Amino acid sequence: MLKPRRAAQNLPTYHPPLGGRHGLRLDFNENTVGCSPRVLERIRRIGVEDLARYPEREPVEHVAANHLGIRPQELLLTNGVDEAIHLVCQTYLEADDEVLFVVPTFAMYEIFASATGARIIKIPAGKDFTFPTEAVLRHIAAHTRLIAIANPNNPTGAAAPLEDLLLIARSAPNAAILIDEAYYEFHSETLLRRWADQPNLFVARTFSKAYGLAGLRAGLLMACEDSMSAVRRVASPYSVNSVALACLPEALGDRSYVAAYVQEVCEGRDRLQAELKSLGIRFWPSRANFVLLHLGAANGAFIQGMRERGILVRDRSRDPDCEGCVRITLGSTEQTDQLLKALREILSQVGTSRQEVHP
Repeated sequence: MLKPRRAAQNLPTYHPPLGGRHGLRLDFNENTVGCSPRVLERIRRIGVEDLARYPEREPVEHVAANHLGIRPQELLLTNGVDEAIHLVCQTYLEADDEVLFVVPTFAMYEIFASATGARIIKIPAGKDFTFPTEAVLRHIAAHTRLIAIANPNNPTGAAAPLEDLLLIARSAPNAAILIDEAYYEFHSETLLRRWADQPNLFVARTFSKAYGLAGLRAGLLMACEDSMSAVRRVASPYSVNSVALACLPEALGDRSYVAAYVQEVCEGRDRLQAELKSLGIRFWPSRANFVLLHLGAANGAFIQGMRERGILVRDRSRDPDCEGCVRITLGSTEQTDQLLKALREILSQVGTSRQEVHP
């Protein structure tokens, strides 16, 4: 009987609750209003020949590199950040290598790293989900080959100081340091181009959050030229589809559209956090497009009450140290108005005791 490799048999599974997602989708950190009109117009012009040909990634990589102020040799377009994580794992990990990441965090780091047979070392976040720099440094060893860090982190929204991340990179010169900047647009701090000093540094980005292209599955992996050359040998030349490649220049070109959306999200984030503080609901200050809050035993009733009002939010109770927590994505100003109205109504019904509120 054919059996998969032992590493594949023991992989953790990731089952996002995608079914029945109708209404206001504040559960998956997606763009809630959609992509730039320029992208839609470009889709309308896609013809039969565009779909019949194999996708050509290189010209769009030049556009993206110019947009970011880096060289095309330092960039690879990927099938979302998921493929970027997968490629780093496939390029650098052998069985019994060690992988470090701080929990709670994005589940795909563990899944892709575990598939190689590497040993997973999970480091608990610090108090109030702060990034535990000293603990990460203590865990770096001779067998450490990958350290994956979401900055800002999902699901907590916490951000690590950039100098701490560079210190980790300097302290682990034989490890790939993957900094996942999926929520960069809402945080505005980046390690882009810092690989000139730290050649083991990788930066990943996505077009799923601020740009509204989650369905097209497009992302970026960036590093020094030598590192990217190694990754390209592992990558499929056709992993990014023709529709995504046609749309990305338009998405990148409409800076004002993205900036306006990001501004509304950040203003909504401030409004939600101020409301939670006034209600005495515990939350963790976020640098992303979502807020994590703690409702304890009222969590299930709150999530159901939101669904009954046509609003989807994400239960994060299964994440380490997140029991009783829910994550809420922010969207447009109008959507935030709808969210806050529903939140006040539901909390007045389910009742929550006042908790220690984080500033």
